[in-house]
Amino acid sequence: MRESLTPGVWGVVATPFQGSTLDVDLDSLSELVEHYEAIGATGLTVLGVFGEAAALTAEERRQVLEIAVECTDLPLVVGITALATRPAIDEITAAQAVAGQRLAAVMVQANSARPEVVIAHLDAIHRATGANVVLQDYPMASGVNITTAALISVVTWCSFVVAVKAEAPPTSAAIAELTAAVDISVFGGLGGQGLLDELMAGAAGAMTGFSYPEALIACVRAWQRDGYEAARDQLLPYLPLVNFEQQARIALAVRKECLRKRGLIKESGVRSPAAAFPENLRYSMLTHLREAAAALESAKDSIAAQAHATHHHTSVGSF
Repeated sequence: MRESLTPGVWGVVATPFQGSTLDVDLDSLSELVEHYEAIGATGLTVLGVFGEAAALTAEERRQVLEIAVECTDLPLVVGITALATRPAIDEITAAQAVAGQRLAAVMVQANSARPEVVIAHLDAIHRATGANVVLQDYPMASGVNITTAALISVVTWCSFVVAVKAEAPPTSAAIAELTAAVDISVFGGLGGQGLLDELMAGAAGAMTGFSYPEALIACVRAWQRDGYEAARDQLLPYLPLVNFEQQARIALAVRKECLRKRGLIKESGVRSPAAAFPENLRYSMLTHLREAAAALESAKDSIAAQAHATHHHTSVGSF
């Protein structure tokens, strides 16, 4: 059996900014990554597309990664922005210098539709750095459209690829094809929008961001433990918010504003060329957030009641 990334929910971490100059807010970032650890995330994905890594300087990327290392004990996947081989190697070397043994893998985008080009790219990266790779298929970000069959070829040739992040719609169809052909974890993304269908297709979980990551974790755990119906019941109350967050062109700004309203980050600014939050959607956002907050509170009450009942039963049984 080849090495494979641990199943579960790997939270894709937003990069909070502050003030009119949009400097990286390291205090908010530390609170955000600590929250992911407290709620039971399997690991963190930092410097991904939704971490606005392409809008960060090399020094800012180092600072972001340092916070993730210092403030949690979670394993880390680090996103690599470069599509060309040499710049990607430089990014990976810099990440390794900060993360060390905490670096579970680097996330590298498929940079060509031709599998032989991707194989050569990844092979050069691995020979230079020794890093494990999460292969990301995200045409909306990379501009590259690669077939699932070509992805399978890449994974088959590159034994150091420990997971695939499948974000080319229809994701569930691609995940079903991938999981039937490769023996490594395949994760869905896209804010959890297709999570239930992706789990049914064989996904190992989700590698994505969402302002209520508790819901994604509860859904995947329920799936692992009890199957579809339990997973559906966990995710269902949050689906309007999942859908609202994933709107084209404004998804990043919407999610950051939702995180701000939850108190997980102080400000919700995004760097150009990302679009700002549309104020005329505020009522919709507040409605969805109110429902999500009620669902989370209800879930906590249910867990507390179950714990109390178990404790009471144990205490009675001990007499």
